[in-house]
Amino acid sequence: MTLLDRVDRETEREYALRTIKANIISMELAPGSTVSENELSREIGVSRTPVREALMELHRMNVVRVVPQKRSSVAPIDFSLVEEAFFVRRVLECAVVELACSMARKEDLISLELILTRQTFAQQHGQTCELLEQDRMFHRTLFEIAHKTWSFDRMQDMQIHLDRVNRLAMEGSGTEYILEEHRKILEAVGAGDAAAARKAMEEHLDRCRPNEEILRTRYPAYFKDPS
Repeated sequence: MTLLDRVDRETEREYALRTIKANIISMELAPGSTVSENELSREIGVSRTPVREALMELHRMNVVRVVPQKRSSVAPIDFSLVEEAFFVRRVLECAVVELACSMARKEDLISLELILTRQTFAQQHGQTCELLEQDRMFHRTLFEIAHKTWSFDRMQDMQIHLDRVNRLAMEGSGTEYILEEHRKILEAVGAGDAAAARKAMEEHLDRCRPNEEILRTRYPAYFKDPS
């Protein structure tokens, strides 16, 4: 298990949730993996209670199966939830990027530029998890510019389903297009061109849409039976 750095004022529950979630997304805790409160508590360095609470939260998100008196496990990927998460994200992201065009300040554009720089470094060094994290930060910053961070945080409860398949899709695939498309979005926002920004976001998200057939063929054990 990969341990994350603690964030200032982060509770044990928040740290346990963030760490377990990150390891599920990275596939270190792959679908079907057993997750034990005792083992996770020991590895993460927190008591059992925050780990139990984190697992119950992930159970609510449908990514962990919690069975009383038995060992919990990481749930298989449910493509119906992946599709629903994609739908919600597309609706919100396209609306937010239009708002950002009229609300972005110079310092906001600089922040987005810095994220692209970090993404470039992660891409060049094959740091897939960091690339995903900077992708998340790029999109979150657009929500911050539009003053819609609460909506972004609520969307994250569903986003984990997309993150898992996106992590699989990146294996052995080029990621240069992510940087190119983020650059187009940034340029449109900087120019205040809402129509161009929406078009760039739509194209970006549609290109990132996971291909169920390919992923099921490549990783059959990771997915819930469609029936």
